[in-house]
Amino acid sequence: MTYLYHPKEKNKQLGAMKFFFFMFGVIHLLSPSSGKAIYENGISQRTFQEIQKEVASYEDVAKAIINLAVYGKYQNRSYERLALLADTVGPRLSGSKNLEKAIQIMYQNLQQDGLENVHLEPVKIPHWERGEESAVMLLPRIHKMAILGLGSSVGTPSGGITAEVLVVTSFDELQRRASEAKGKIVVYNQPYTSYGITVQYRTQGAVEAAKVGAVASLIRSVASFSIYSPHTGIQKYQDGVPKIPTACITVEDAEMMSRMASRGNKIVVHLEMGAKTYPDADSFNTVAEITGSKYPEQVVLVSGHLDSWDVGQGAMDDGGGAFISWEALSLVKDLGLRPKRTLRLVLWTAEEQGGIGASQYYEQHKVNISNYSLVMESDSGTFLPMGLEFTGSDKARAIMKEVMSLLQPLNITNVFSDGEGTDINFWIQAGVPGASLRDDLYKYFSFHHSHGDTMTVMDPKQMNVAAAVWAVVAYVVADMEEMLPRS
Repeated sequence: MTYLYHPKEKNKQLGAMKFFFFMFGVIHLLSPSSGKAIYENGISQRTFQEIQKEVASYEDVAKAIINLAVYGKYQNRSYERLALLADTVGPRLSGSKNLEKAIQIMYQNLQQDGLENVHLEPVKIPHWERGEESAVMLLPRIHKMAILGLGSSVGTPSGGITAEVLVVTSFDELQRRASEAKGKIVVYNQPYTSYGITVQYRTQGAVEAAKVGAVASLIRSVASFSIYSPHTGIQKYQDGVPKIPTACITVEDAEMMSRMASRGNKIVVHLEMGAKTYPDADSFNTVAEITGSKYPEQVVLVSGHLDSWDVGQGAMDDGGGAFISWEALSLVKDLGLRPKRTLRLVLWTAEEQGGIGASQYYEQHKVNISNYSLVMESDSGTFLPMGLEFTGSDKARAIMKEVMSLLQPLNITNVFSDGEGTDINFWIQAGVPGASLRDDLYKYFSFHHSHGDTMTVMDPKQMNVAAAVWAVVAYVVADMEEMLPRS
């Protein structure tokens, strides 16, 4: 239900809520069951029914967070904050001035928001630039192709590359036709099944083509839908294999060349790419906190990545995830809440290059891994969430199902498997419970890493809901008496 308030009534109700939650916290602290749980041989002696009852006690808190985020004074705030950054700075490629400008803006924003321990943690990140690039089909007809060079690709020699094309639909077909590939440009027209399966052609396509003597590779964009839109992304070279230029092309051009090849047409393409890799650049992970009231050394980490590719605005990937993570802490602060554990916001740098900023954060902080109760990353869109993806022990999953039941007012209560994120997988693989949002991946991969990733994709009302889900989960897990149990 939508609540309509007069502005003065909003302020009165917000003040009343803050007083209520202050008293709620006092009662919690004075209750007989408060304090560290009783452990025997490192195992909690609380029954699951006791934990259920504890989670249920957060029903009013969850409703207040939902009301404030979705219907109240701060609805649309995460969208408006993101729009200001995306419109002001634009895309934020690893190693670029735009990314570092965005980091400095966010550092100031988090301080002005009244969050605690706002600081920048220095890291080294890759610096690659695409330069000027073009591709023209010369035979069987003249056709200018839309392309985007893939991250870390080398450029073409001066004057470019002109070569005949070999079209394949899989790595297996490439191996069967290896004798035909030498001196040619390999075009991959692999079908899209899912991002996780199909992305191997983007990341490994150049290496596999180079192994059979190709001079370049062009990969059908890894996208669920296309309006003649190339989708970029990272690719990886392999030691001992020649580095050849590689770029993504549109679904439409890949399919057209496949049809041409099936008719026996000779296809010739001229490719020019000015891509270049520079020495690693200085950058920062951006951190802010709400310090825990009782167990400040223990952490619930909430995150998204601030970097993006150099096309579009990086609004969806991952501006939305970064800004609902900031919003989660803002909502908790605005309600006058302070969880028992520290809520830590991290805005990662250089995620798109393979979680570079996050890997250095993990190396710097893993000594305290036993104090991380939950790591969360939103990096699959902030459309209308279908639920929470979670990785952890069976006991932790059961608790998370209870936590998600608090989102019943939004009808978003599902707990799926496989909570993950490039930036939090380091922690998950080491046994820390992890969570991510389950979202509309068909829509997400329609715009992913393309010129279409702009604020036009974003919906403020959907962002409100995503922020509410994120904030409720983060706050409740951070405030429960015990950390989530591990395997």
